[in-house]
Amino acid sequence: MNHKKALAILGLACWSCFGQEAPSDPWAAGELLQPAEFAQAIQSGKAPVLLSVAFPVLYKGKHIVHAINAGPTSKPEGIEALKTAVAKLPKDADLVIYCGCCPMVKCPNIRPAYRTLKELGFTHVRVLSLPTNLHTDWVSKDYPSEGTGASN
Repeated sequence: MNHKKALAILGLACWSCFGQEAPSDPWAAGELLQPAEFAQAIQSGKAPVLLSVAFPVLYKGKHIVHAINAGPTSKPEGIEALKTAVAKLPKDADLVIYCGCCPMVKCPNIRPAYRTLKELGFTHVRVLSLPTNLHTDWVSKDYPSEGTGASN
């Protein structure tokens, strides 16, 4: 009888979780850019300003071609580096940010970078969707990258 009661309580607890939403990302769905689409933009020569907010060791190892190293935004000094990187850009510049250090849902850099750019008044900020990491979602697909050992 205690076993059935425990299962019922567990079932109710699980059921109540389905009604709760996970914390939402600060960007709208339309501001999320898919890798294949962005690779085409790069190859067409019509790519927007690309900002890497990854840790320096990752940027130095391999990064998306033409990316500006804006620093990791999980710490205040990274936020300041991002502000410096965009200081001379017009507020309506077409910006794309990415990190790729880890699964995007756990990334410590992408959300602070997006929020900072919006707080600075940038009106066209998009996020490159790298659900797993830069290697899996970009480099392994032979999309344009550069850095140590870059093959394309």
